[in-house]
Amino acid sequence: MEGEKKSSVSDVGAWAMNVISSVGIIMANKQLMSSTGYGFGFATTLTGFHFAVTALVGMVSNATGYSASKHVPLWELLWFSIVANMSITGMNLSLMLNSVGFYQISKLSMIPVVCVMEWIMHNKHYSREVKISVVVVVIGVGVCTVTDVKVNAKGFICACVAVLSTSLQQISIGSLQKKYSIGSFELLSKTAPIQALSLLLLGPFIDYYLNDLFIINYKMSLGAALFILLSCTLAVFCNVSQYLCIGRFSAVSFQVLGHMKTVCVLILGWVLFDSALTFKNISGMAVAVVGMVIYSWAVEVEKKRQSATKSLPNMKNCLTEEEIKLLKEGADSKPIKDIELGGTK
Repeated sequence: MEGEKKSSVSDVGAWAMNVISSVGIIMANKQLMSSTGYGFGFATTLTGFHFAVTALVGMVSNATGYSASKHVPLWELLWFSIVANMSITGMNLSLMLNSVGFYQISKLSMIPVVCVMEWIMHNKHYSREVKISVVVVVIGVGVCTVTDVKVNAKGFICACVAVLSTSLQQISIGSLQKKYSIGSFELLSKTAPIQALSLLLLGPFIDYYLNDLFIINYKMSLGAALFILLSCTLAVFCNVSQYLCIGRFSAVSFQVLGHMKTVCVLILGWVLFDSALTFKNISGMAVAVVGMVIYSWAVEVEKKRQSATKSLPNMKNCLTEEEIKLLKEGADSKPIKDIELGGTK
């Protein structure tokens, strides 16, 4: 019981860290990148800074013996880093080329995409309750976030790449941790340097395509530098907690409960930045929260159902060797009768 309580507390702690750091980094980046703030519109390069700081923390942790380094084949690390970078780039391009409404729809589509990919890759099945709760969450978040929906060919392709690569990345985090028995922070320490190097090399060119401005031409101020440092610090907690959550839960749970961050961002945007909060937003958030509660309940029901199935008594295992021997001897000691059409002999 104590072990279960500690596990539950650590699960809640990992999830709370992810929600707080994710919402915090969105608020910090909004001030850093908005035109009313510091106008630092280099999202891909900033992500490279995030992974560079995360890689530095990982190297310090390994050097001090806080975390152990386990072997993971280089080709798997490279493959994972390529998928993760495609996710980041695809999201940035999708946000630039599509309307906000279609961008939100593409993010919502990750939940069914993750479900289908886990079914294909790991033969995972979901109960009816889980499917219903996922639909409720998608409807609720869609109501409170989706506004105008405009689609174009380039934007649609970028959105598809972003959704597929992000879904594959989140599934791969959990599978790599299980395959190599490696902790979340150790895996992040191995992938962060590769992602940082590639994003810092390619990021300025991607950002130039998005903004028509190179980062070297940006006039850095003390306030912008402090917000970049804050963003990188929060990114370390965000990255670590993401790996922790997917390692503890599943990619689907991470997506469903992750929409709690969307609700928090809308509320904080209304409180801190005077964003409009309409009846449509409030009703959508209420439906989304109900869906998340249903999902949590459905997952617990499924866990109990699976544990009950595993605990069904196996008759062969219930019998001792002595009882099996006695049964065999009893069967052998019975008189044998040859039964024919005419009677017995």
